[in-house]
Amino acid sequence: MQRARRACRGGWEESMTQSDLEGLVEYERKGNIVTLTLNRPEKLNAFSDELVAALMEGLRRFDGDNEAHLAIITGKGRAFSSGADVHQRQLRSREEFEKYGGPQAFGAHSSDLLTKSVNWKPVIAAPHGYVLGLAIGIVFECDLVVAEEGTKFQITETPRGLGASKYWGLLNYRGGAAFGTEVALTGRFFTAEECLAAGLINRVAPKGKFLEVANELAQEVCKNPPLSVRATVRTRRWYMEQLTREIMMQTAPLKLYLSEDFKEAARAFAEKRKPGPFKGR
Repeated sequence: MQRARRACRGGWEESMTQSDLEGLVEYERKGNIVTLTLNRPEKLNAFSDELVAALMEGLRRFDGDNEAHLAIITGKGRAFSSGADVHQRQLRSREEFEKYGGPQAFGAHSSDLLTKSVNWKPVIAAPHGYVLGLAIGIVFECDLVVAEEGTKFQITETPRGLGASKYWGLLNYRGGAAFGTEVALTGRFFTAEECLAAGLINRVAPKGKFLEVANELAQEVCKNPPLSVRATVRTRRWYMEQLTREIMMQTAPLKLYLSEDFKEAARAFAEKRKPGPFKGR
C-alpha cells in the first residue's frame, strides 16, 4: 500500500491517502436517514487505522449533508466489529507507541468520532454478532442502540492489559453502574439481552431484523423538528465528552500500552495461545 509522506517535527511520517479509505465504509441515504456500513467483513470489521478514518469521513459527510437528519451505523458480515485490528494497532514497536501516544495512528483516534466528526445530529448504532473492545466505545457513544438478539459484547481492553476506564465511564453514563463495573473488571462476554435489562440499549431486535427495527426508531425520531432533536443531542454529547475527557486525563499518564502485560496479551492473541503469566508491570 503506497502512502503519502508529510513533514513532521523530527522527520517524516506516513499518512493515509484517500485510496486507503475507499470502500471501507458504505454511505447510503434514503430520505433523511443515512446508513453507514462498516465494510471489512473478511476481518469481522476490525478497526484498522484506515477503517477508523473512513468512518470519520463518513460521519463528516453525514454532518455536512443538509438533507440528512439521522445516521445509523452498522456492520457488514457476521459481526458489527471485532474491535481494534490487533495485528496493526497493538503489535507496534515501542517507538511507534511513544510517537503516537497509544495504539492508534495520527488521525485515527476513535474516541472522538461522535463529538468531533459529527456535531449534533442523532446517531443510532445497530450492532449484531459481536461488539468487542474499541467497537463498544463507538456503539455506546451513539445516542440510541438497537442490537440484534444474541449479540455478544466484550470489553477486551481488560484482559489485554489496556484498562477499561473509558468503557466503564460510558456504561455508567448510560445508567448501567453496577453492571458496567462488573463487565469492565471481569472482561467477560455479555449479551444484548443483559444490556437491555441494565438499561444500556434501547431495543433488542429479532434475528435479521436489527436494521429494520433501527430504521423504525429512526423514523420516530425524524418525525420531530430537527433543531429540537439536535438540542437534546448537543447536551447529551457535551456531558459525555466531559466525562471521557476527565477519564483520559486520569488514565493517559499510565501508558498501559507500554507495559509488559499488554505486550504479552497482544502477542498471545496474535499467536492464538493463552496469555500469561502476567507480571503486573
